[in-house]
Amino acid sequence: MNPDPGLASWLQLALTPGLGPATFQRLLRHFGLPEAALSKKRSELASFTTPALLEALDSQTVAQAVKRTLAWAREPGHWVITLADDAYPKLLLEIADPPPVLFARGRVELLARAAIAIVGSRNATQQGEANAESFARSLSEAGLSVVSGLALGIDAAAHRGALAGAGSTIAVLGTGIDITYPARNAALAEDIAQRGVLLTEFALGTSPAAHNFPRRNRLISGLARGCLVVEAALASGSLITARAAAEQGREVFAIPGSIHSPLAKGCHALIKSGAKLVESADDVLVELSGFHASGYASTRQPTSSVETGLLAHMGHDPVDVDALCSRAGLSAEQVSSELLRLELDGRVAALPGGLYQRLEKG
Repeated sequence: MNPDPGLASWLQLALTPGLGPATFQRLLRHFGLPEAALSKKRSELASFTTPALLEALDSQTVAQAVKRTLAWAREPGHWVITLADDAYPKLLLEIADPPPVLFARGRVELLARAAIAIVGSRNATQQGEANAESFARSLSEAGLSVVSGLALGIDAAAHRGALAGAGSTIAVLGTGIDITYPARNAALAEDIAQRGVLLTEFALGTSPAAHNFPRRNRLISGLARGCLVVEAALASGSLITARAAAEQGREVFAIPGSIHSPLAKGCHALIKSGAKLVESADDVLVELSGFHASGYASTRQPTSSVETGLLAHMGHDPVDVDALCSRAGLSAEQVSSELLRLELDGRVAALPGGLYQRLEKG
């Protein structure tokens, strides 16, 4: 993009360490645009912030950060979006503390589209990742952009599924736009930058830190009309996103799981608290006004002849070999051989403790 002349003033305020969104917005409400605030004597700004922040505001460190960011913004596909820009996501204006400045790379037009957030565990099961990818693909094909956080597990699966549909995906980062975290998702991040959009409120060069991610999570939910939790333990950060969604007036959805799975307990807690239990993308779409079934691929898997034999005796909860021998009337050797075949075919997953779980093949 070509930065406008006033962008440097927005960046000077946004890149001053410690000057958060609340202080930024107080300055905007009192003085108007950042240029007007910065044109005032520093004594006139003293009632809005601390002496240390006023000193930092005019520091060489901030000046260099502004210069670096303006140079970055001149590159094709790079964007700095302010509260005054038409490209600023309208839904973010509804949250308590919208970032005054956003940094983006990719298709910024996606920020204006209706979106659904999909989040869940970093340590997801195979079935959880398959569910996330399948739901995301169907919802993207229905025209919704899928918002997630580029984490391992459910987030990455949701991004992959969404890239396969027309709605594409928005990855909200807990780092600067120039840093990929986790590094294992570097190829996925580059794919999103080309076909979706990467977005963050953090300045260039901001490294991953624990306190960044709850802030990121409020943007994931804030950008979307609803939030779907696929798999989550009770202590999962995904529940922070779900709570933020509820506080922001968004719909909250959760996929139920086995009563024996720790990764289902967070979803079950959300359902007990009022989240909508969903089993298919259609369940999500009918709750979001204007997005009903429209030719997308259903996430429900039809019963077929493949689900005969040993699979018919597995149910959907983890089970051990002895139990399967008893249910199916087969020897341990026969069961083990069939389990290996099914595992190689992607229909069964081996779990810790000698347990096996049936997977729905996407």
